[in-house]
Amino acid sequence: MAFGAFFGYFIFGQLGWPFPIAFLIAFIATGILGFLSYRGIFQPLKRRGSSLIHLMIASLALGYIIRHTIGEIWGFEPLYYNITWATFDVGPVRISAVWLLLIIAAVVIGVTMHFILARTKMGKAIRATSSNPELAQSSGINTVKVILITWFIAAGLAGLAGLFRAAGTRLTPFLGWDLLLPTFAVTLLGGIGSFYGAIVAAFVIGLAENVGVVFLAKAGLSTEYRMAIPFVIIILVLLFRPQGLARLFKGN
Repeated sequence: MAFGAFFGYFIFGQLGWPFPIAFLIAFIATGILGFLSYRGIFQPLKRRGSSLIHLMIASLALGYIIRHTIGEIWGFEPLYYNITWATFDVGPVRISAVWLLLIIAAVVIGVTMHFILARTKMGKAIRATSSNPELAQSSGINTVKVILITWFIAAGLAGLAGLFRAAGTRLTPFLGWDLLLPTFAVTLLGGIGSFYGAIVAAFVIGLAENVGVVFLAKAGLSTEYRMAIPFVIIILVLLFRPQGLARLFKGN
């Protein structure tokens, strides 16, 4: 997320290119970073039989390297896209144009990903590889190619998420760090490998956090306790439904 946000800032804020171009280039650049990360780090570790813990530690280490590299290039002080977004009042709620743009982009990306996964040959190969890599490989699917493409797409989408978050707030090298815990909660609740489960889980976690803030405020407690809500959800999921919502979307 941080890499995509700063790459978008470089294209838009420093080179002066249009925002849609920055949007596209940030996706491609972050996708390439994900591709290279898998080929250079995670694929060799996987071949050596590294456990999930080893891969997670490597991921955290890579994250620190990327963030501090960004800090050395652009500095650690907050930066801004310097875009003035229009705002709209809908009853008592004030909505920013960047939020509307984010919602539209999320819907378009979600529909596009659904079409890719459900209607294209590559999408079906991705689902088969996710469900059963050995069976997919024995069926003639190039699972290595599928995994590389998946890493490219996943990293590119994370870069776009970072760009939107930065456009609505500010840029720092540690952008997105606070989203790691909610992301884990979404992954567990949605079910690992379930695209549709992740979408539903993201809504559940997001609503739970925001509704929780209201209750915390009414109870006179600090809203900082909202960070505990994903922890509670993770514990409950692990205790009562460790498979998450994946079974609700079996075959998807």
